[in-house]
Amino acid sequence: MKKIDIVILSNGPGELITWVRPVVQQLRQQANIDIRISVILSPCPHATGKEAAIALSYPEIDRVQPAEYFWRFLLRGKTAENWHWHPQGIVLFLGGDQFFTVAVGKRLGYRTVIYAEWDARWWRWIDKFGVMKSEVAAQVPPKYAEKFTVVGDLMAEVNSVISYQLASSGGTALTVISTSAIGRLEMQKFLFDPLKRGGFKPRFSVSSNLDLPTTEENIVEYIGLLPGSKPTKLSLGVPLTLAIAQHLHKIRPQTRFIIPVAPTLELSTLASFADSRKNPAVQKMGGVEAKLLIPPDCEIENPKLVTPTGLEVELITRTPAYDLLSQCRLCLTTVGANTAELGSLAIPMIVLLPTQQLDIMRAWDGLPGLLANLPGVGAAFAAGINWLVLRKGKLFAWPNIWAKQEIVPELVGKLTPEIVAELVLDFLSHPEKLVEMRDRLRSVRGQPGAAQKLAEIVLSLL
Repeated sequence: MKKIDIVILSNGPGELITWVRPVVQQLRQQANIDIRISVILSPCPHATGKEAAIALSYPEIDRVQPAEYFWRFLLRGKTAENWHWHPQGIVLFLGGDQFFTVAVGKRLGYRTVIYAEWDARWWRWIDKFGVMKSEVAAQVPPKYAEKFTVVGDLMAEVNSVISYQLASSGGTALTVISTSAIGRLEMQKFLFDPLKRGGFKPRFSVSSNLDLPTTEENIVEYIGLLPGSKPTKLSLGVPLTLAIAQHLHKIRPQTRFIIPVAPTLELSTLASFADSRKNPAVQKMGGVEAKLLIPPDCEIENPKLVTPTGLEVELITRTPAYDLLSQCRLCLTTVGANTAELGSLAIPMIVLLPTQQLDIMRAWDGLPGLLANLPGVGAAFAAGINWLVLRKGKLFAWPNIWAKQEIVPELVGKLTPEIVAELVLDFLSHPEKLVEMRDRLRSVRGQPGAAQKLAEIVLSLL
């Protein structure tokens, strides 16, 4: 049987989870020939160093080269482990710089495919493109149009992850009953309980935006907290979201909070940002501290961050936690890939960009990112760059960038827990606003089914 190499180029944890994972699953399902799937990671300013481990955890992938060896491979054509290559293969772009697809394809003598969300480049030298929307293809010269196929939104594939997680935990699909403009009633045949490691119990429950009679089954509501995964965001994001949660809990004691912990983040590290002795920013962001509580039986209960007032925030350590996030009425998140994932799940969100310490925001791409991270003078560059960027009034959340307008609130400035909590309370008290935000989030993305169609394009070139 003919043997074929499929080389996937990717970079960050978000791309690996939301793009690479569904595509490699489809490649394995559809291929009727012997394929070997390799992932070559390129440098990413948002990388955590554990991307190779994430990729290797997918059973469909045969081998992975970490990002630190990328430039040597690009220049010399040899991987760190001196991989063997079959004569025929495909290079598939799923994250990073699209130019790398051209370079690696030429280096290996393979045909090339790019998945393009918002813009397609290098169309003279790429064999095929799978694009999220027809508008992407409309930007290229007509003579290259035959290279383009609208496949839809790879981020929409996260719903298949939710379906799998529900099935594996004994849950069933959601039954949604639309009501009048007042709100939406969601009848669910499972009860989300983050106190249980499985996340769900096979009980009937009601999650509603309407004024229903107060019972044990409908009083609880969930809010997701996504403070980031890197120190620059966690130092402000953790104390700020904890202080917001504590303020909300005083007014709405039925509210429960979860933090989906990034797979690259240790619980002890997360907890350290809620300790004023280790994180001076705690006092600037509301002064709410918390301690890490590890339960006696981690198979039954999740770890928690517990504040002195008794507020408990569940720490969800399995990834991706889309099934749990989909149960949240609202999420509070920092900027970054989180906003893209929440947007694709159509989960209402408020995006927080506190500016209490401008010098610690250093996760910019390109030259600004390099200057902001220079030893010694990086803090000064970071403060200046961030001041200029914030003055321009640019959009930071991915859903807003996609829509070219603000469809989810972006709060930028010296944020206080009380001000943010007031906005959250307004949304919770006016569920029609959450419904509108959810609908607008759905409208800016492409159609589902992209992984299947993209795999078909790749295999059609063999």
